[in-house]
Amino acid sequence: MAIIATIMNTVTGRPIQKMSFGRMPKPWSSFNLATGELVTAERIDIGKPAPGKFVAPVDVWVTVKSAE
Repeated sequence: MAIIATIMNTVTGRPIQKMSFGRMPKPWSSFNLATGELVTAERIDIGKPAPGKFVAPVDVWVTVKSAE
């Protein structure tokens, strides 16, 4: 079963994109965003499922490099 996670920006606290993982990502795992940027997961948050639901929300926090 795939894990659907929301990729969150640690600087702004806003979601960047949704991403599917084959298994639960580790805090040190690296992956490419839709923009092609390579990022490393800093923190993984797993929430409680909504009442009557089975799927728990997963947030992966990353820091993206600013376009300077």
